[in-house]
Amino acid sequence: VPLVESGGGLAQAGNSLGLSCTASEDNAEINVMGWFRQAPGKERELVAGISIGGHVYYADSVAGRFIIRRANHKTAVYLEMNSLKPEDTAVYYCAGCTLCSPYVDRPDRADYTSFGQGTLVTVSS
Repeated sequence: VPLVESGGGLAQAGNSLGLSCTASEDNAEINVMGWFRQAPGKERELVAGISIGGHVYYADSVAGRFIIRRANHKTAVYLEMNSLKPEDTAVYYCAGCTLCSPYVDRPDRADYTSFGQGTLVTVSS
């Protein structure tokens, strides 16, 4: 299912940015959605994930600063990024698991198979 991100851009350290992601198919059922990021020279990592049942996951590096939310319907997810740090600079990708059960309680273990095109977040010091 194609995913489309928006948001991101440039921010100073300590400030906030928000990312949005929606599926291009209104009737898609994506029981687990998340955000990955990939910094230059580093592997892509899962930053946050959320299941349709409300179970959430945060990487240690963003816990307490980032908040992931889903819209009431199943095809949108948002990432609120607070207290940004220069090390948060990366391309952020929205991701979805279309084959996941709605009862998934570990979003960090979901098999994410759909990804957006990515949006760049740059945090200056």
